[in-house]
Amino acid sequence: MVSAKVQAESARVTPRVRRISIQAAVLLGVFLLGLIPVWLKARQYAGGLAETEKQLRLSRMQNDLASALINARKGDYEPARQDASQFFTTLREESDKEDAPVRTQLRREVIKPLLAQRDEVITLLARNDPASADRLFDLYSSYRRLVGG
Repeated sequence: MVSAKVQAESARVTPRVRRISIQAAVLLGVFLLGLIPVWLKARQYAGGLAETEKQLRLSRMQNDLASALINARKGDYEPARQDASQFFTTLREESDKEDAPVRTQLRREVIKPLLAQRDEVITLLARNDPASADRLFDLYSSYRRLVGG
């Protein structure tokens, strides 16, 4: 009698467990299906963010160089030297990155001459030489051509 009671109870539990398992699997499938559009949107936003960050780095570099040029034209050579130094440091860092916005095969040849001017420009600014403003203007023009602006 006990044995028949246990068998009847286990027969009743098995379809119940099976039904709960199927419901859980369906619920998990629906959840995962709803996760796909969210993942695609997040991936799209991440790509847009990366592009925006690249453009921001380029703009900051241009801003440093323009600030150095303006300060040199005004005769404020020390702030100009600091801004120019910041520009060259950032340009070196960006050119060394694998995914840098300024690093392409075509532009690599242009970056080297820009970086080669570093010591000369910094020295002119340290000596308060008015010719440094002209050198910074040439450098600024070259940089604008490099980034396509």
